[in-house]
Amino acid sequence: MKILVAAASRHGATRDIADEIGRCLGSELGGRAVVEVQSAEDVVSVEDYDVVLLGSAVYMGHWLDGAKTLIEQHEVLRHKDVWLFSSGPVGEPPKPADEPLDVAGLMTLSRAHGHRVFQGRIDRSRLRFAERAMVAALRVKDGDYRDWTAIRNWATEIAAQLKATEGSGHVGRG
Repeated sequence: MKILVAAASRHGATRDIADEIGRCLGSELGGRAVVEVQSAEDVVSVEDYDVVLLGSAVYMGHWLDGAKTLIEQHEVLRHKDVWLFSSGPVGEPPKPADEPLDVAGLMTLSRAHGHRVFQGRIDRSRLRFAERAMVAALRVKDGDYRDWTAIRNWATEIAAQLKATEGSGHVGRG
C-alpha cells in the first residue's frame, strides 16, 4: 500500500506534524506500506496513492490554499482512503476552539473518514504583522502546544484501521 501524508504549512509546525504522522505510519505498518511525506503545494498527483492524509495550518479559521486546492483539484480522492488534520489552536485552553470553517465542505468533497485538530506552535518572531496582531488579540503566549502523544495515537489508530482492512479494499465509511 502506498500512503501520502501532505501538509500545507506556513511556518513549519504543521509540516512537523505531517513528518511525525508519516514516521508513525511507517513504523506501525512496516513492510506493508510505503509512506511519503510532502508539502501539499508540491503534490502533482494522488493517483498512485491508496491512502492520503492531508493537513493544513489554520489561519483566521481557514485552511491554507495549498491544501484546499489539493482536495478541489483531485476528484480521485473520493475513491481513496482519506483523513484530514488541522493545526492551529494554541494556548491553554486552546484558542480558537472552533473547528476550521472550511473543513465540513472539504470532508464532504474528499469523502474523508475523519478529521482531527491538533494544537500548533506560536513563535512571534516568525510571524507577520497581521499574524502577531491576531495572536495578541487572543492573548496567547509563545510556545509549542503540539501534543505529540495525541498525534502519534491518531496515526496509530489509522494504521490499525488500515491493517484491519488490508486486502479488502477501503476502510469502511461510517
